[in-house]
Amino acid sequence: MSVAVHPPIAIRALKPADLPDVVAIDAAIAARPRRSYIERRLAAAVREPALHVQLAATDDAGLAGYMLARVLEGEFGSDSRALRLELLGVRPDIRGRGTGRQLLAALERWAVRHGIRDLQTAANWNDHRMVGWLDATGFDLASAHIVDCASDTLAWRPERDDAMPPEPTDDAGREIDFSAGPPNDYERAARGSADVRTMVAEDLSEIVRCDRSITGRDRTAYIGARLVEALDDSAVRVSLTARVDDLIVGYLMARADLGDYGRTEPVAVIDTIGVAPGCEGRGVGRAMMAQLFSNLGSLGVERVESLVAPSNLRLLGFLYHLGFAPSKRLPFVRRLGD
Repeated sequence: MSVAVHPPIAIRALKPADLPDVVAIDAAIAARPRRSYIERRLAAAVREPALHVQLAATDDAGLAGYMLARVLEGEFGSDSRALRLELLGVRPDIRGRGTGRQLLAALERWAVRHGIRDLQTAANWNDHRMVGWLDATGFDLASAHIVDCASDTLAWRPERDDAMPPEPTDDAGREIDFSAGPPNDYERAARGSADVRTMVAEDLSEIVRCDRSITGRDRTAYIGARLVEALDDSAVRVSLTARVDDLIVGYLMARADLGDYGRTEPVAVIDTIGVAPGCEGRGVGRAMMAQLFSNLGSLGVERVESLVAPSNLRLLGFLYHLGFAPSKRLPFVRRLGD
């Protein structure tokens, strides 16, 4: 009885020259070509190599598989780093031979070398192949909540302004002082109506200032990286700022794209939203969300999604009041070293 001998698999960094093979494998999996999405992912890794891990598996026939991941740092005020697995593909003729596991092992080694302890990803609950693979490779359900809603929902139009819960901040754990104090610049500005605009590169310093007032930390590097991603690494630009008297009092960073986690339909993902102290409960967050939904409707993006920590009750309450609900997509995490 003969035993089939398969050619060995080698793992290396993904290269721009691999693009046609990646697109071909991805199209065989998704039944829909996503060349522009994959091109943007590869370009992002060239632009910010410290934030991206892109691996290739090769055999005698060429590219056998690939795995794309991105470093997370600072989403919704988090000060821990994680690695988000965004795209995985294996050539159809070699599935079931452990290629995905070899790519995952290489990704884990990279994460450990860089002090990252968590691998994160997401999958539709009925994507049985992917959910089964995640289970078999040691992933568990994460405690975070994925919430989403249709972009044409009307739930963000409350009849009364005071019907909404307090606006979210990026620092949900910070103690809130309800005592009356002297008004700051943001409180004075909040007395006007918010002017919501598309985010531009020149907004960076003001967004950092606003974020510092919320979190108490200087996150220039994180905000700058997210701004670059919002402007250069998204299929369409949907990130927003809210101004009153030409002062930025709120920001919403989101991306609208096709492809993350195997999605085949465009979706907008809210990465972070912040409203300056003194402006919560004054409609700034609602104004940004209303503009986001309006913009997405005109772009044909039908759903909005966000990943929220279970401890961020203010943000969850805010989003649920807007019409968000638990998504059919499940978050997964693998703790390295467990």
